[in-house]
Amino acid sequence: MNGDKENNKHERSEYGMGSGTKIENEDIITLKKKIINMLSYSSLKDISDVIMNESKRLTRSKNCYVAYVDPENKDSVGISFSHMTGECQMYADKGEARFTIRKNGTYGGLLGYSLDTGESFYIHNPSQHPAAHGLPEGHVPVLEFLSVPVKYDGDILGQIVLGNPDKDYTSLDVDLADAVADIYAIALKEIL
Repeated sequence: MNGDKENNKHERSEYGMGSGTKIENEDIITLKKKIINMLSYSSLKDISDVIMNESKRLTRSKNCYVAYVDPENKDSVGISFSHMTGECQMYADKGEARFTIRKNGTYGGLLGYSLDTGESFYIHNPSQHPAAHGLPEGHVPVLEFLSVPVKYDGDILGQIVLGNPDKDYTSLDVDLADAVADIYAIALKEIL
């Protein structure tokens, strides 16, 4: 019984991670089939758009950013994202929002945290996270933040970032985002 109380406490914490449970519900199975079928005829952008929309729906999030790690220079390249700044339309017209890896091999900031650590997490007050360094001027406020790395055989190939859900994030949301990331990893491994 004490373990159950501890799990409930963890699920509602200010800063938390997934439970480690691999989710394979009907939504995840259907998404996996759809993405695998899309591989033969769709662009990475088309696949990333599906990943973004499903991630938002499953976690009831208003905002999402889906990126891959450029295999040549290791930049984080967002190709599907909610418009949260004035520059977002420019990035959309360009086809990507590119964040250059730093000389020390990290991405830095809250956006780069899951890429730097390989950890999936959520936080209810993003400005309080140790990696947070503020939002660019004109950025839509982010009241809750969730980020998962996209991994294949231990290698980080990208990330999915979510924000501003219509309810507080819990460990279940991280588990769902991790399940979607596993599917996106299959596509990235195939396409990149």
